[in-house]
Amino acid sequence: MSDDLRARLRAIPPFPAELPSFEPGATPESPGVLFVDWFEQAASAGVLAAQAGVLATNDETGPSARVLTLKDVDIATDAWEVATPADSRPGSAMTTTPRAALTFFWPALGRQVRIEGRVVRASTEESAADFLARPASARAVSLVGRPTPTLTDDAAYEGALAASSQRVIADPTLVPESWALWRIVADSVEFWQASHGRAHTRLRYRRADGDWARERLWP
Repeated sequence: MSDDLRARLRAIPPFPAELPSFEPGATPESPGVLFVDWFEQAASAGVLAAQAGVLATNDETGPSARVLTLKDVDIATDAWEVATPADSRPGSAMTTTPRAALTFFWPALGRQVRIEGRVVRASTEESAADFLARPASARAVSLVGRPTPTLTDDAAYEGALAASSQRVIADPTLVPESWALWRIVADSVEFWQASHGRAHTRLRYRRADGDWARERLWP
């Protein structure tokens, strides 16, 4: 790394001048409830793609992470829902190693949430409902799939997309067999609130005997 780049990286302000307060002693019993509250605050603050989180999985080739859109949070079970084909790398990893982590970062508020837990694949009917709720253009893209490991050129993709678009028009209820909705049933959820003095506030919810234990963590 060049000295010039290193200096520029250090000079970038990490957070805005004003940061929200966070009182761990006044938090709800469920991490799902607190997450939805923080999410709503992030969306109201104008955070772009506040619903986007980094999904981390692990398979025989090693760890992998990518950004996915949050589909829902089941408050009753404290489960976070994402969707990706079962034959994709994260889908395959969650099938063979049914544990995953999901991280949300909202820099405008100096907040992040880290979720870890077991993965449960939703029913075929629930997965189909999720797929059909997508716009037609998004369904067409998903139906293209990955016929080969690598893409040769744009023309190959454009042709495949045109064909899948026609399939959607011909059958608006078409759902690929590989499409899957996944639930990350949390056993640990950490809420992190930044501080300009770096005395960050960290609160972890941890499942203990079927209930949630709340514990402060060092900054």
